[in-house]
Amino acid sequence: MLRINLLPIRQLKKRAKARNQIISFVTLFIFLLLILGAVGFLQTTKINTIESSITKLKKEKQKYAPILAEMKRLEKAKKDLENKISIIKKLKRDSSTTVHILDEVANKVDSKRMWLKSLKQEGSNLSLSGVALDNRTVAQFMDALKESPYISVVNLSNASLTQVSGRDLKSFTLACSIVSPKETTQKEKIAK
Repeated sequence: MLRINLLPIRQLKKRAKARNQIISFVTLFIFLLLILGAVGFLQTTKINTIESSITKLKKEKQKYAPILAEMKRLEKAKKDLENKISIIKKLKRDSSTTVHILDEVANKVDSKRMWLKSLKQEGSNLSLSGVALDNRTVAQFMDALKESPYISVVNLSNASLTQVSGRDLKSFTLACSIVSPKETTQKEKIAK
């Protein structure tokens, strides 16, 4: 006996295959949406945690803002005080240097052979002008000044013949560089 199958098997298989593919696609799509939803939820949770942390840090920063402002004010006051102290030290050093220089110059002048007309100090420069009996007296005075720890360089700026009470005398001008003995020792240490 012969059997004939009247059911369209091929079409049923194609339909079953298409239905399985659609179900697989829908299942895969739903699974993908679930994964994306989970990732989105995790990211949202992470964002909320970071935002709350930022809020806490801002509150803490505001809590320390007066302390930071006070520290800045104190730093500025400290710099001002250090500046004032350095100015006072410099003035003290310069004033004592001036006194020492006047003493050195006064001790080096041979009052029997010369006299000074002017002495001018501007910063680290000293200008002396005076009258001497002869060139040798001026040279001896210059050598004596060079021995001073407060005077480093002595240059003869001007020398001329002048008449005083009918006698020919030497008028001179000296340019000197002033240093304090502390600066000299520091320069020597650096040179070594």
